Amino acid sequence: MCHHAVTRRDALKAGIAAAALPLAGASAAAAAPQPPVIGISTLGFPNYTNEQLAQELAAQDIHVVQLFLSQSDSRYWKYNGRSDLADLSPERCERIANAYRAQGVSIHSIGVYTNLIHPDDAERDANLAYFDAMMAAGDAMGVHTFITEAGHHEPEEPPGVPYYLQEPVWLRMVETGKRLAALAEKHDATVLLEPFYRGFLTTAKRTRLFVEDIGSPRIRVLLDPANLLELNDMEEMFAQLQPWIDCLHAKDRKLHVDRGVAAGKGDLNYDEFVALAAQYAPHAPFILEYVGPNDYLQARDLVEDALNRRNARVKS
Repeated sequence: MCHHAVTRRDALKAGIAAAALPLAGASAAAAAPQPPVIGISTLGFPNYTNEQLAQELAAQDIHVVQLFLSQSDSRYWKYNGRSDLADLSPERCERIANAYRAQGVSIHSIGVYTNLIHPDDAERDANLAYFDAMMAAGDAMGVHTFITEAGHHEPEEPPGVPYYLQEPVWLRMVETGKRLAALAEKHDATVLLEPFYRGFLTTAKRTRLFVEDIGSPRIRVLLDPANLLELNDMEEMFAQLQPWIDCLHAKDRKLHVDRGVAAGKGDLNYDEFVALAAQYAPHAPFILEYVGPNDYLQARDLVEDALNRRNARVKS
């Protein structure tokens, strides 16, 4: 690692408390500019306990996680559905959070990713109740930011217009989004919606229109440029969503390919990514996604190198 990258990481470690905890108060964050935070999604580490993962990340100077409750001692992750949280007591939540904080690792947010678009009222009600329970778990952990997509549903007999683009689905989703905002208000929480080009939030513009229709400060956005690369230019993504972006996913994707990959293994221009992030969402952390034990350091270094190149250009 070159000297300037190590210097930047030392600065990151020193400034992490103010940069990684946006709800801790604006005065601390405003005291001095903070370097961009690079954190990591815990989803790629299913064979680690929370304590083991916290120890490894701290040893590598990674001090922020997005928690997916997917570790070997907390298996509650279920994409596009819900899990039984009956044994996830407040005391257990506190132990999970303390495993990270004891190593100086902050939990930025918790991934929920339940199905909000299901056409059955009872199923949607159950998924919102699950989201409510996850927010209560977050309360016990001291975490008040949650991440979700809109969810996915495919009818047995596909209509002429895709289900997620139908007018009644939009109206129902806005109503569901307002119910989610009310739950977030109850828990003093914020929900970040993550767009994805093959779902309801299929473009940056559609996501903006949806957030505007919900009309709540509790509903904001996580931008993952790899999720929209097929349909939006990167500057368009940031320009459309600028007022709402609170977090960034740092992964990659090849054009015309469904499968996401680790940062640097697709067609995303990371120099452009970090430059636009600095312009439109300088407060938002970069959360490495689609990485695990074998490649997370390479992905971290790629993002750091892009940040260092930008810093060099700005200073020159």
